[in-house]
Amino acid sequence: MLGEEVRITDWFIIHFTENPGMAFGMEFGGNFGKLLLSLFRIVAIGGMFWYLIHSLKKKENMYFVIALSMILAGAMGNLIDSAFYGLIFNDSLHQVASFMPEEGGYGTFLHGRVVDMFYFPIFSGSYPDWFPVIGGRYFTFFGAIFNIADAAITSGVIFLILFYKKAFPKQPVNNTNDEDSEEISVSTNENADIKE
Repeated sequence: MLGEEVRITDWFIIHFTENPGMAFGMEFGGNFGKLLLSLFRIVAIGGMFWYLIHSLKKKENMYFVIALSMILAGAMGNLIDSAFYGLIFNDSLHQVASFMPEEGGYGTFLHGRVVDMFYFPIFSGSYPDWFPVIGGRYFTFFGAIFNIADAAITSGVIFLILFYKKAFPKQPVNNTNDEDSEEISVSTNENADIKE
């Protein structure tokens, strides 16, 4: 059921929750906002997929291709959840959801919620009182509940940051074209003739 959890250890918990919106459960604009978000995801995934194919054909840097592949896979996983989960399951609030219920799912196409389950509350405590704005507030590290798709996106971004120089190597700068280099060569030879 929604909110039910299984404790593997004190810091590793399988906690069933459903994310109705974006990262960290942020929402905007109700059903229309959810539809816009889903359409944006489709366009973004289409763009990333096209760019990935383009990069593979051009045999571009594999560090970049690996990172983009991880981000794309995670984005596709979350999109599939939000597109179809509400169609094939009924609501999980106060009950275990049924697969393909006779009365239909809880949502329509592109209006489903994304299932999150991994929770790693490694440690918790309170911020020191002298911290600006958040001083004295209770916190849990790591408090977010996420899924495999979220982990793929995050891993892809971290991979890109860690291997930035290898993913985006500096290209040698060549500001002159062939005609400019010929003119420079000719003028250099003329100056050499004048000095003689």
